[in-house]
Amino acid sequence: MNMKKAIIFDMGGVLVDLDVEAAKQAFKDSLDYNEIDNIIDACHQKGFFSDMEEGKITADEFRARVLAGSKEGASPDDVDKALHHILVGIEPYKGALLRKLSEKYDIYMLSNNNPICVPKAAEMFEEAGFSMERDFRKCFISYQMKTLKPSAEFYKTVVREIGIPAEMMLFIDDSQSNVDGAIAAGLPAAYYEPGTDLARLLADELDDPSIAE
Repeated sequence: MNMKKAIIFDMGGVLVDLDVEAAKQAFKDSLDYNEIDNIIDACHQKGFFSDMEEGKITADEFRARVLAGSKEGASPDDVDKALHHILVGIEPYKGALLRKLSEKYDIYMLSNNNPICVPKAAEMFEEAGFSMERDFRKCFISYQMKTLKPSAEFYKTVVREIGIPAEMMLFIDDSQSNVDGAIAAGLPAAYYEPGTDLARLLADELDDPSIAE
């Protein structure tokens, strides 16, 4: 019997499609910044990009670090535009799925993310008909929380703030290490393979066939 009351989604790779290689190429082409491979990864960022996503440095400090290694004349706006290439968009069915789910479940977001990409992603959610500000019960974003998945403390904070037993929640992520970290911290979780049917996964995990109808 399904006793779940809350579904917690990762953002990038689950709800928002990503193109990491496009972002890397944009940094190289528009900024002549060739160190990008050392800081951007599909699931877990590295170096001072990771520091921005953990809230250790600001967006302005990140931009300055990139510009210090970029071509003359490059601007902070160029950095933002290059990084935004990582965000492809939200498949229309996922917007409809979120609206359908919200009729029965409380919907949350739990994301390793940064202050440059989040506003752009918020625009995509508005276009998809499911507002980050109004429709998610709460968005737990790493740079605001000052911690990163798969930290056990991150998951425990989320469970505590949602305020219901962890067994009544389900977390979905496209990183197996994040899923494993959640389960180890007591939060039920399932792995989502990007590009597959998210509705089918949820129907199976929640024992609720109506989700996939």
